[in-house]
Amino acid sequence: MSTSAEPRNAGNAGLRNTLLLPFRARTLREGLHLLLNFPVALAAFVFAVAGLAVSAGLLITFVGLPLMALVLLALRGYGWLERQRARALLGQEVARPEPLRLRQDRWGPLAWMSAMLRSNVSWRAAAYALLHFPWAVFTFCVVISLWAAGWSMFLFPLWAWTIPAFTDEPGVGVNTGEGPEEGWIWDGPPEYVMAVVLGFLLLMLAAVVIRVMAHGDRALVSLLLGPSQAATRMWQLESDRSQVVDTSAADLRRIERNLHDGAQARLVALAMELGLAKEKLTEDPETAARMVEEAHGEVKLALQELRDLARGIHPAVLTDRGLGPALSAVAARSRVPVTVEVDLPWRPAEAIEGIAYFTASELLQNVSKHSAARQAGVDIWRADDRLMLQVTDDGRGGADPAAGSGLAGLAERLAAVDGLLAVHSPTGGPTTITAVLPWRDRVGAPG
Repeated sequence: MSTSAEPRNAGNAGLRNTLLLPFRARTLREGLHLLLNFPVALAAFVFAVAGLAVSAGLLITFVGLPLMALVLLALRGYGWLERQRARALLGQEVARPEPLRLRQDRWGPLAWMSAMLRSNVSWRAAAYALLHFPWAVFTFCVVISLWAAGWSMFLFPLWAWTIPAFTDEPGVGVNTGEGPEEGWIWDGPPEYVMAVVLGFLLLMLAAVVIRVMAHGDRALVSLLLGPSQAATRMWQLESDRSQVVDTSAADLRRIERNLHDGAQARLVALAMELGLAKEKLTEDPETAARMVEEAHGEVKLALQELRDLARGIHPAVLTDRGLGPALSAVAARSRVPVTVEVDLPWRPAEAIEGIAYFTASELLQNVSKHSAARQAGVDIWRADDRLMLQVTDDGRGGADPAAGSGLAGLAERLAAVDGLLAVHSPTGGPTTITAVLPWRDRVGAPG
């Protein structure tokens, strides 16, 4: 019984939503936006045409360029107003376009004026003011006509009494001529019902037309008043560059700290022990020999620390033999058994190869530390113009980049080279993490 009732309830809900479409808050907000288009766009159009025409005519004087810059500044403000109006009435979230960029070596009014005149945001706001006006006239006329006819007929029973009360006519005349016998007088309940039905149909038509025209306004605002694709890409590259710089600085600090606290400290202690052994060489040869033996052990430890540090910077096996042997060496040091499969036609560019190596190394380190897995696997292959890297394990799962783990840092590093990181790790496992990197050929690789 419940199975058959669910489609019926869904159908009733759909019919109810359709019948209420003309009266929904979204329809009313979008209709208000389209009605306000005309006065707002008219003022902006007149200002843009007059301001740009006057300033262009004065370009032969020193007043023209500053005046044009001020006009463009005002139009940028108009663009901000339109974004706020679209957000409030259309529910359209439009990101703020790129700010005005002054050249680093220039400051002052002339630099500001030059930046304003060169900014595509300013000119796109001017284009919006010019192009939006004819569209605003059209939308205003359509909405005001449909709403005026629809609401007046839908509410006809509420105001029909005013006609005989304040005029000499018994009701609304349809096609009436000179005599009262000609035409049709709407003055009774049947006519009231007919007017309500016709008015409702017009309001339904108006609701559909409003929804369609509102999409046109959204497109114009997004296209001309939002950030351009080139600017968005530039911001992303600047953000990625900042992340790369921060990561490089952190790596340099880590190397400096490891050298200072590790190998450097051991070498300083070694120098002191050898100095003491030198002093005791003639007085107490046995003690000196024992101290030299201890110093020899310290030398081995220092060399091992330096090797580990060098491996963390860029392992020699990766440079000499590629991803397969390098990741096999990482897998051999892992506490979890790891299988490594590398299927590449040839080696990628050094930078991509290095990023793939350190990504896989960090993911395997996470497997050893956090997953409680019994086995793991690393697969690397090429798919078209992408290098694919996938690390799997049968551990407890629950890995989440949004939880502030190292996965978020990995995702940022991959994004810096137009890569991405996809994590599928349901609670209870298994976990599959896929890294996608752009494929770039190594110098001298087959074409």
